Amino acid sequence: MNPSSPIAEPVEPSAPEALGPDAPSLRIVIIGAGFAGTTLARTLRRWRGPAIDLTLLSDESYTTFNPMLPEAVGASVFPEQVVVPVREMLRPAPGRRFVMGEVRSVDWSAHTLSCHTLAGDRILPWDHLVLAFGSAARLDLMPGMAEHALPLKTVGDAMHISNTVLRRLARIELEPDPVLRRELGHFIIIGGGFSGVEVAGELVDCLQSMRRYYPEVQAQELNVSLLHSGGRLLPELPAPLGEAAEQSLKSRGVDLDDGRSLAGRTVIATTGVRPQPLALQLGLPMTQGRIVTAADLSVPGYDGVWALGDCACVPNGRSGATAPPTAQFAIRQAQLLAENLSAAVTERPTQAFSHRSVGMMASMGHLKGVAQIGRLRLTGLPAWLIWRAYYLNQMPSAGRRMRVFFEWIWGMFAPTDITHLRFGRSPAQTPARARSAAS
Repeated sequence: MNPSSPIAEPVEPSAPEALGPDAPSLRIVIIGAGFAGTTLARTLRRWRGPAIDLTLLSDESYTTFNPMLPEAVGASVFPEQVVVPVREMLRPAPGRRFVMGEVRSVDWSAHTLSCHTLAGDRILPWDHLVLAFGSAARLDLMPGMAEHALPLKTVGDAMHISNTVLRRLARIELEPDPVLRRELGHFIIIGGGFSGVEVAGELVDCLQSMRRYYPEVQAQELNVSLLHSGGRLLPELPAPLGEAAEQSLKSRGVDLDDGRSLAGRTVIATTGVRPQPLALQLGLPMTQGRIVTAADLSVPGYDGVWALGDCACVPNGRSGATAPPTAQFAIRQAQLLAENLSAAVTERPTQAFSHRSVGMMASMGHLKGVAQIGRLRLTGLPAWLIWRAYYLNQMPSAGRRMRVFFEWIWGMFAPTDITHLRFGRSPAQTPARARSAAS
């Protein structure tokens, strides 16, 4: 947690203080600042009903554009291009604020929640509580994954993987053992879905670009393998696009799983998600690790409680199946929930969630991608450009879109950045050393 929030003075944790204005406004609290939570908060800016006191609560000060994390791994984009400050998206205004905090418990009968903030523990009352806190990476799908694999769920994960790749290349140059050199240069990715395919494409391209800066590293000492248990890559997309993705990766040297035993020092896990610990603590009905909701996104049996996004199991009236945990569906759920909150407050009927996917896309490295837009199927550069245009459009302000746009244009022609960012503090100085440095 980084910036402080405009909250009351600290108190002892044993006696948390109520947090919120005294005005009898309708109190809406949103837990989670991902695509679902921030879209809902931004949509509620157009609220036309009774006065509301809107609080967006999250333990992070930014929203992560998770589909862009593979590009951060491959240094196609800078980390700051993958995140957007929540305060920039929410825009401060009377009756609307952002609080950095971690939810500890919820009292369903009293309609309050306890959270730990930068200023200590607080009690936050609510009339409507929206659960939009997403999911966490799952690392128990195979033995040893939790101990040895690198997850990709946050921008910190992406930066750690990127730094690991740079350290491996630097060590290969200094390592005399040819067997160990090949193990250090072998990057193994688990998962043949969107994230796995995108990471594989980014890695194989960035390794080729980076090698110019490491003259002692031979091309045959670098290898990327993609392991997947399905019949084909990208099962969410039509078979021809999955096959096109496979051919694109193979043509650039990515090895696909053929049942061999692989030796490598870097394993990246992109498969599976698990519930956030908070979802398990709340005691709400769950299925498949997600909170069960009614068709209108309300949680059955809990007055004023709603759930959406990755943490929620939302029935989709259009398909008859559960809505997939993707940004596109989270955004549409948030837009519908804003309408349903207004309907609930004014005692009008709420609407059931019903949405048809307008398309799915995957970026597979430098200037390469696949996309399904309606009935149109695209591969290569056109798909890659549409992918970037879509996420550029999701940026919350014109200024940020312009900055990211020009950085992307530069990145299309410039070599891969090989900056290894370390975030440790400077070593503590002794008093004598400090006086010497100051003199």
